[in-house]
Amino acid sequence: MENIFFDSWQSIVRTLIITILAYIAMIFLLRASGKRTLSKMNAFDFVITISLGSALATVALNKNVALADGVLAFLLLIILQLIITWLSVRFKKVKRVITSKPTLLLYEGEILEDIMKKERITIEEIYLSAREKGIANLEEIQAIVLETTGEITVMPKFESANSKAMEDVKHFQNLKNDNAQAEHL
Repeated sequence: MENIFFDSWQSIVRTLIITILAYIAMIFLLRASGKRTLSKMNAFDFVITISLGSALATVALNKNVALADGVLAFLLLIILQLIITWLSVRFKKVKRVITSKPTLLLYEGEILEDIMKKERITIEEIYLSAREKGIANLEEIQAIVLETTGEITVMPKFESANSKAMEDVKHFQNLKNDNAQAEHL
């Protein structure tokens, strides 16, 4: 139980210096790696961010980890993230493994309750998203999409039957086709 509140001045100075240097190194490496590393996060980006934070804490507080080891860990995590994102841009299989697809939560004013339950989204979150866009009536909304980052996108009525931005959204094509078939009957 010794050294609970204070170990030594040497320990305090080491923590101060190492934390500042490790923080500066992390900022430099993140800036050098480009905007993608600091973008809105999908699950993969979130894991990298947590890993970087954990590595920074370890370097700052664990006396057995040298600054060079910590900076190497930062560099490796960022390089791995760059490699995975580079591969995901070029190979659809890699992209499917590391990112989810956006999911349709509401279509043409109709709430898709089963999908909302599966995605753990409440009706209050749908209402909040609509209000943020200044929309008071859900019938005025063409689609609400849960994005891969966890954000909810509200799309007011759109005219075009050719909706390129909606191609990769789960359940969109099925509902669009069902509605087109219902109109022909």
